[in-house]
Amino acid sequence: MKAVQEEMKAGQEEMKAGQEEMRVAQSRLEQKMEAGQEEMRSGQGRMEKGQEEMKGLIDEVKGEVQRKIDEVEEKVQMKVEDVKTEVKGKIEEVEHKVQGKIGEIERRLSELEDRPFSFSASPEFMHPRPTIKSLTFDGQTSWTVFKTQFNVVSSTNGWTDFVKASQLVASLRGSAAEVLQGIPADKLTDLTTIEKALEFRFGDRHLTQFYRTELKTRKQKPGESLQDLAADVERLMSLAYAECPQDVRDSLAAQYFVDAIRDEETQLSTRLMDFTDLKSALAYSMKFESAKTTSKISIHARSMETDDDTWKERDDKFESLLKALEKLVESLAAEQNAPRRNPNLTCWKCFKKGHVQRACQVNDFI
Repeated sequence: MKAVQEEMKAGQEEMKAGQEEMRVAQSRLEQKMEAGQEEMRSGQGRMEKGQEEMKGLIDEVKGEVQRKIDEVEEKVQMKVEDVKTEVKGKIEEVEHKVQGKIGEIERRLSELEDRPFSFSASPEFMHPRPTIKSLTFDGQTSWTVFKTQFNVVSSTNGWTDFVKASQLVASLRGSAAEVLQGIPADKLTDLTTIEKALEFRFGDRHLTQFYRTELKTRKQKPGESLQDLAADVERLMSLAYAECPQDVRDSLAAQYFVDAIRDEETQLSTRLMDFTDLKSALAYSMKFESAKTTSKISIHARSMETDDDTWKERDDKFESLLKALEKLVESLAAEQNAPRRNPNLTCWKCFKKGHVQRACQVNDFI
């Protein structure tokens, strides 16, 4: 019985020892858990701090971007204001000039209204002296070209229709001046009548179809440069298609120019580029022609070098053939000089056929 009690006592002590170990282990576990929680709290703090820093950077970038946008908007607004101010200034300047012109016209009209009827001078003859010298037309040059130049001069000088008619009459020479004989005397100061008479006599309208046909059949002449060809095509275009829009004239001029190119390779290459204006077609065709000429010179130089080698080789062959021919001639001459052999003859010295005894070349027996 006592032994059992001791054994139970020993078991209790062992249980107490185990419980103590469990308490120690639990205490250590709690310490580790507390340390882990502390580390987690520290990591969370660092993460929150990093998020705060990132948020601060994002806000800073947003602020910088917004500042740049505001800067650009401000500059654009300033430019717009400057343009508006400049345009407004130009408009005011034009308005001021227009008002000045209107005022000048009103003043002149007022002077004309107030002028007494007994005043003998005509306002047309009071026009200021021309600032550009008038042209002359003798009927030998293009009436259309002269009319264009005359209109520019009259516009620059500020001529009225009456002054233009007077200047036009004064500019006529030769056969052009003879047209005035068919105009009534009371119409010699009427600009429209004079221009119609000159247009009927020297105008290009009735020759339009002729110029168009000439354009279609125009070909580059031998020795004619591409620049001269383009200039003539442009001249014919101004006569044949004067009423067409500029873009249509440019396109047609390019087509007629390409059709007129003499060299087939240059023509084909320029046509494939499909140019819509004469200047571009001319520039490309000149470049192509120049490159082609340069290439031909290079090929010719290489050909000459090759020809030199070929002729040298031919000379060597000729010399060898000449030597062989000389040998052949010498052998033929030797055969001709040698006595002819008759296959029916028999030599009584060597008893062979083909020669006689006196021509035998066998040595005599000793």
